[in-house]
Amino acid sequence: MGHRKKHAPHRGSLGYRRKRARRHTARLRTWPESSDSAEPRLLGHAGYKAGMTHLAMVNTDRKSPFFKQEQFVPVTIIETPPIVIFGIRIYITDQVTKKPRVMTQIWGENIEKDLSLRIKIPKEIQNKEQQINDVRKVLENVNEIRILAHTSPREAGFPQKAPDILEIKVGGSINDAFNYALKILDQKISIDDVYKPNDFIDVIATTKGKGFAGPVKRHGIKILPRKTRKGRRVVGCIGPWHPARVMWTVPRAGQLGYFARTEYNKQILKIGEDGEEVTPVSGFKRYGKVGKHCVLRGSSPGSSKRLIRLRDPVRPKPTEIEDLQITYISTVAKN
Repeated sequence: MGHRKKHAPHRGSLGYRRKRARRHTARLRTWPESSDSAEPRLLGHAGYKAGMTHLAMVNTDRKSPFFKQEQFVPVTIIETPPIVIFGIRIYITDQVTKKPRVMTQIWGENIEKDLSLRIKIPKEIQNKEQQINDVRKVLENVNEIRILAHTSPREAGFPQKAPDILEIKVGGSINDAFNYALKILDQKISIDDVYKPNDFIDVIATTKGKGFAGPVKRHGIKILPRKTRKGRRVVGCIGPWHPARVMWTVPRAGQLGYFARTEYNKQILKIGEDGEEVTPVSGFKRYGKVGKHCVLRGSSPGSSKRLIRLRDPVRPKPTEIEDLQITYISTVAKN
């Protein structure tokens, strides 16, 4: 593009992989670091996206120009039925590859039948006490403690039966984390046990799929003038003579949407039991009524009924926010 009179970099961010996700359940590759002095707790939870609405709240951010003023804020409603802990997974560092690998897995005793709709449950489970003793002997070499959990979609507002499987890291020291994981095994963990209002979390999900799209919609390039030959919704030149190939930096048509995305530092405004206080009169479109829920400030990736992973922030920002003051939540029927 040597004929240009201005700088014209690649359109669209190169920081994202524009490739269709393998599954609708998002995968977490990174967990925040937890100090050994911290209390053992789960570093994540999950829920199902119901829809969006808006509420009125008093701005309590001292750095905001609207401090102590009432504002309308768009929010996302995520239904968060309790997750069921059915296993513990122990990770150690491999001596050859120097990467974490699974040492053993401890199964729970009271496994729900719905889990068999998603994975094959072993008929014979090893001796639990023997496994626990074997792990305690090598606990100093353990890298991470994670729990295996599944959601409870039957308690949500849509007709899904097969649960989604989660792997969540346990924070704190290795010894405390292992004891805590044994304590919550075969139990239901509510979102109240993990987070509280005014917390900041990361939201991981798979975005809405939009299918095959052109470069204008996919990358936001400019539409060419009317008299341009061979198309207007294309780039004027797809590359130079040398190298004689189309480079990967050229905006081209392809898959748009259904990407795995992470949004950082989303604020929890409310956690409630009564879904009628946030559900529209006719229910959320393509979802229905909401029960146990979590209200996030702003939007979140994914369509309705899609699994939303909640995680402790890996890039926390220092904030000075006082107590939340919500004055109104809209329950007007959405079209």
